[in-house]
Amino acid sequence: MTKQNEKDAKRVPELRFKGFTDDWEQVELSEIADKSTLKNRKNENKIVLTNSAEFGIVKQQDYFDKNIANSKNLSNYYVVKNNYFVYNPRISNQAKYGPINYNSLGIVGIMSPLYFVFKVHNVNNIFLGVLFKTNVWHRFMYENGDTGARSDRFSIKDSVFMTMPLNIPSIAEQSKIAKLFQSLDKTITLHEEKQRQLEQLKKALLQKMFADETGYPMLRFKGFTEKWEQVRLSKTSRSYSGGTPKVGVHEYYDGQIPFIRSGEIASKSTELTISETGLNNSSAKLVSKGDILYALYGATSGEVSLSKINGAINQAILAIKPIDGYENYFLMTWLQKEKEQITRTYLQGGQGNLSAKIVMNLVVNIPSLSEQSQIAQIFSKLDKTITLHDQKIQYLKQLKRGLLQKVFI
Repeated sequence: MTKQNEKDAKRVPELRFKGFTDDWEQVELSEIADKSTLKNRKNENKIVLTNSAEFGIVKQQDYFDKNIANSKNLSNYYVVKNNYFVYNPRISNQAKYGPINYNSLGIVGIMSPLYFVFKVHNVNNIFLGVLFKTNVWHRFMYENGDTGARSDRFSIKDSVFMTMPLNIPSIAEQSKIAKLFQSLDKTITLHEEKQRQLEQLKKALLQKMFADETGYPMLRFKGFTEKWEQVRLSKTSRSYSGGTPKVGVHEYYDGQIPFIRSGEIASKSTELTISETGLNNSSAKLVSKGDILYALYGATSGEVSLSKINGAINQAILAIKPIDGYENYFLMTWLQKEKEQITRTYLQGGQGNLSAKIVMNLVVNIPSLSEQSQIAQIFSKLDKTITLHDQKIQYLKQLKRGLLQKVFI
């Protein structure tokens, strides 16, 4: 791709494939699309679709885990053939003016008459689908519609919607852009699928590599045969919580000590920092990289991680420091495994807080230090690989967001 320096004088994108220099043509949507009014009159089609801002056009059954529509009254629904576009006026944080997506499922379905269905011609479907992922059409919607009587729906007349101006390049350039984003999406999907598989593998290993009430795990490294010892977590580690320096005292904050809060136990950085003065004049406590951090309060209750940094903790975090003979990654992984059971037992309906007493009184089955270390190595490698896939996914999504801003006009 080559960068354009004269985009102010010509209708061209900031970033472009080499060999393309012509201006893009501005057309109204009505010049490349026709409204579809085909209804499911005979009630023949039972595949109800929905247009999601996050997932695009999907089967309603898959999206909601059930069919919302009344199967006996679908005759007024629009027929949505393969490659037909659909505008959903429902607004959300992900779709300020509602999502526009096309049916790429390879099937014919039907959609609520609340949606606007249109079919396009003389334009690459994938290119146009990606264009509608940008905000280049948002200004038109802002200037020509309103939120209507319902705050969750955007209101614009069909006839006005079809006058939406769009900048379109040649079919050849459309194809290049479409293939670029297809390739990006495919790579993102591959990493997401690999990450999902690894998370499923981890979930299975958590159930098999830790001892149950018999004292023996289902899956074990060769050479280990002894029954695991049952002890309270308090026997394996010392623990403490922190505190928060008084808010509003300027000299307590903006220092050199990262101040870790419950939503940041797995982070490499923190939003707040405190000073030595703030630390010394509060109950905040220091933790070291590698300490087990356990979230006691709020939405993250039951979450656990090894600290990625040296810092200080507040009262919503329990620091757990294993003593000799006990492996931190093994204990942290066991706490991850037990999260659902712990929150179900001690947090009724997700309400309330955990406490140091509750956590440190938990009973854990412990093998020899050698077996702990081998188990820890397995889960450490798994977690690192999962994290690498997640980082790649986030990088690719950021790259896609950047390209969406620069490849379209």
